[in-house]
Amino acid sequence: MAQVAAPIRTVDEIISWYQGQNPGVLANLYRLLMHGRLGGTGKLVILPVDQGFEHGPARSFAPNPAGYDPLYHFRLAIEAGCSAYAAPLGFLEAGAAEFAGQIPLILKLNSHDVLHGETEPMGGQTASVKDALRLGCVGIGYTIYPGTKDRRLQYEQLRAIAEEAKEAGLLVVVWAYARGGDLTKQDETAIDVVTYSAHIAAQLGAHIIKVKLPSEHIALDAARKVYEKYNIPISTLADRVAHVVQSTFNGRRIVIHSGGPAKDDEAVFDEIRAIRDGGGFGSIIGRNSFQRPWDDALKFLGTIMGIYEGSIP
Repeated sequence: MAQVAAPIRTVDEIISWYQGQNPGVLANLYRLLMHGRLGGTGKLVILPVDQGFEHGPARSFAPNPAGYDPLYHFRLAIEAGCSAYAAPLGFLEAGAAEFAGQIPLILKLNSHDVLHGETEPMGGQTASVKDALRLGCVGIGYTIYPGTKDRRLQYEQLRAIAEEAKEAGLLVVVWAYARGGDLTKQDETAIDVVTYSAHIAAQLGAHIIKVKLPSEHIALDAARKVYEKYNIPISTLADRVAHVVQSTFNGRRIVIHSGGPAKDDEAVFDEIRAIRDGGGFGSIIGRNSFQRPWDDALKFLGTIMGIYEGSIP
């Protein structure tokens, strides 16, 4: 099946999808979309560094010990021309004053550790909307885990936090990672599960949604019947990205995809091309960038941005 050409979206068009939000939200969205190398293209590349809390410091920073220093990540995001830098409270507090105004910041408001396993994660709130305002952030980040036994509490917490953030003029960025319950590890990236998770985040009021790249696998029997009956195209990664975008209000919410664990560079670049060709809005790339030496990281992020802006095929 021929791949449908990805839509070209202007910043004004994207902003129009969020009419009804207060001017502070729209101003911060505009700032985010206009910042960095991809500013004005409708694409985003965000550097997230929450892995120290989520996976432990050695697993996160030992491959490139410079990453133990929180200021390193501010400098990397700025030098690479990233759209924003996202991190938990401690890392942002360490450099927000020194780098004030140089890079849009997103404060992760909840985090979980792996000292008790990851099967049914329930992140604790580790920062507040007040902290985000104090640090000059454009938005807050929050992770939900659809499929876990505590998902109802997560949804209720997010709804309350999102309301507070929006009243303060901050963007709401939601990490939507399904797991737990009846879902196997393979099911976590199934196309039906990823689209379901993205749609839940949109329904909970997210302005920007972060999900994993979906596989061709279908986890739920009821969903499989629909995919087969209506011949929904999911055979290529670009097809699947397009379906994720479609599932988030027919593309009227920004969806970005995570980079995941470190992998071969060409494999990453092929994924970026699929996101671009499928009409995705960009990437949030952490370990694949900061776990490599400085010059390699800049080259790597520069190639990703070149693919999104069209200067690299």
